Amino acid sequence: MTVIDNHEVLGTEAGSRLSEAGARDFFELLKPRVMSLVVFTAFAGLVLAPGHINPVLGFISILCIAVGAGASGALNMWYDADIDAVMSRTAKRPIPAGRILPQEALAFGLTLSVFSVVILGLAVNWFAAGLLAFTIFFYAVVYTMWLKRSTPQNIVIGGASGAFPPMIGWACVTGGVSFDSVLLFLIIFLWTPAHFWALALFKMRDYGSVGIPMMPNVAGEASTKNQILAYAVLTALTAVAPAVTGLAGWAYGAFAAVLGAIFIYCSIAVRRMPDGDEKMIAAKKMFAYSVFYLFAIFSALLVDRLAGGLLNLAGGTL
Repeated sequence: MTVIDNHEVLGTEAGSRLSEAGARDFFELLKPRVMSLVVFTAFAGLVLAPGHINPVLGFISILCIAVGAGASGALNMWYDADIDAVMSRTAKRPIPAGRILPQEALAFGLTLSVFSVVILGLAVNWFAAGLLAFTIFFYAVVYTMWLKRSTPQNIVIGGASGAFPPMIGWACVTGGVSFDSVLLFLIIFLWTPAHFWALALFKMRDYGSVGIPMMPNVAGEASTKNQILAYAVLTALTAVAPAVTGLAGWAYGAFAAVLGAIFIYCSIAVRRMPDGDEKMIAAKKMFAYSVFYLFAIFSALLVDRLAGGLLNLAGGTL
């Protein structure tokens, strides 16, 4: 099957014609499932940051980060419409399904990008706004337009875009970054390859059909499995680190260690999975657990901070 050129689509569709897309179609352009993870980790960064932020400004911060993430998703879908039309996992997205025209998605993404950055800068601070602008650029241009189609390390390097949200949330409160905010970044950055390569293992044919150089297609299944294990170990160790730096308590550290041990166990199961296994059950379980793992780690960080705040409050009233 021939992959259509996205720029060809832009040229062949009548520029003056508008689609009959509804609000749901445009919402789908925002990649809501991805956005939910971005919002959650950004909120964690905002809560964990030292200092305080006005609740209204905190809400505006999270809203702008969410809109910026959605803008990145829309720009990604605009540029990747050609390969999305071929891959079974993405063929029903609004553009390849014909519900939204490419130029509409492009205008939508650019408008939301500018809106989110400007409002965050005016309402909160320009350092956080600049970091949000860089994140949108990194995902839409560096990852989507360059890395994704050119190197099997696309997820490793491009994963930085998904790791910035807690740093942005932190910057909304402090106006800068710190070692602890970088640590939050690293947890997501190191988690991304293990998470996404597990998906790539059972979607190899999809990626192969459009020429995307995902690690299993380029380096083979055995090498990919070894790298999934390596990144799982690095992620598990890094996720315990907040208990060492003082960002979180030792109860969090113990909980993160247990979650990390399960993460490593899942990656070992993937490594033991025979090459060419059509069912890919271990890889699918690894992918599902990896999503739970990241939510659980950041939830535990929030609970730890809340518990610490309550203890301090109780101590102050005694």
